[in-house]
Amino acid sequence: MKILGKIAQFVTEVKVEMQKVAWSTKEELVGSTAVVIISTLLLAGFIGMVDIVLSKFIGLILR
Repeated sequence: MKILGKIAQFVTEVKVEMQKVAWSTKEELVGSTAVVIISTLLLAGFIGMVDIVLSKFIGLILR
């Protein structure tokens, strides 16, 4: 029985803490998502370009 009491207390505390959370608005969420997607694409492009350049450079050295 003691474990059920602890579970009930945990669930109650979780509910209380969830009420304290400052949830983002839809506009903030969309803006943040756009920033993450654009940043990821830019970083992927940069890493891809560096990979191509270094691959060609290493290929020239090993010839």
